[in-house]
Amino acid sequence: MKAIAGVLSLLLLLSAPSLLPAQAKDKDALEERVDRALAFLKTMQEKDGAWGMPGHGEKSHAITSLAVMAYLSAGHVPGEGPYTEVVDKGIRWVLANQQENGLFSGNFGFEMYQHGISTLMLAEVVGMTDTALAKQIKPKLEKAVALILRGQCQQPNAYRGGWRYQVISHDADMSVSGWQILALRAAKNVGCDVPGERIDQAVEFVLRCRDSASGGFGYTPVGHTTVPCTGTAILALEICGKDKHRARAALQAGSFMLKHPPRWGEMHFAYSIYYSSQAMFQLGNNYWNFYRPQLHKVLFDHQERNGSWLSNDGFGPAYATSMAVLALTVEYRLLPIYQRNEERKEME
Repeated sequence: MKAIAGVLSLLLLLSAPSLLPAQAKDKDALEERVDRALAFLKTMQEKDGAWGMPGHGEKSHAITSLAVMAYLSAGHVPGEGPYTEVVDKGIRWVLANQQENGLFSGNFGFEMYQHGISTLMLAEVVGMTDTALAKQIKPKLEKAVALILRGQCQQPNAYRGGWRYQVISHDADMSVSGWQILALRAAKNVGCDVPGERIDQAVEFVLRCRDSASGGFGYTPVGHTTVPCTGTAILALEICGKDKHRARAALQAGSFMLKHPPRWGEMHFAYSIYYSSQAMFQLGNNYWNFYRPQLHKVLFDHQERNGSWLSNDGFGPAYATSMAVLALTVEYRLLPIYQRNEERKEME
């Protein structure tokens, strides 16, 4: 037995040096790609701190918030590092452009998309800093949360518990609902009042969008299954309490995702990798181990020389690049919403 143990120890010792350089090389490649992307995003920021879509002539709450979160997810928090001014100006632009009723939205339409993303970003900022900026954000964040709760569908139908494009609606979809669930979870983490029954209603809506045959999730309770919606559903289930963590529905959805790896050029690619990366990371183990190298390959292969990624959905390179950075940096666990279930406080 001692001889066998000695041989095993020798093999481990001999194999360790060959593993470390590969891990370091992978980490260096990831950091290099992220650094290039952040440098590109800086060139796209307007003087007032906003980001938008080239050619549309309007700044976007959603894209600005996603860009800020891209910096936060790579460790560039307000008041620290080389991107201090970039991050601070982006946050302050969003804060300065909140409507009286609490809504964060411009004239692009799809106001609840913009609102949910901006609310999520501000909650993450509060969770990452205890500076005076956090104190300025908190009352605006509370108004934003109140508006999300007001917009949650309460109709006695299959859409109950979800959200749609406009604040007040009689139906709902998985895509818009996913952002509101993330925003509420993040806001709850920093002390905002989010009733538990509202989260329960949201989860019930998510589960009504499930296809029991494939394990995937659809855009609506009667919609066909898609990869982006399945990733959104997994993440919603994973962040809404320990009883949902690695639940049967989430694991079956994870298996669905393994059969549909990320493919460059597919519809809603940027949106898909954002949610799918978080979903598979939350499930962990072989789900993440299988998904991670595929994610890296497709993004590494298609990053432009200037550090950007291009979008096939019309929202522009700032949007696509921000989403790619957020997907790549999920494993850094720097954004509070990126914490795995075992690292996160349970919702009360």
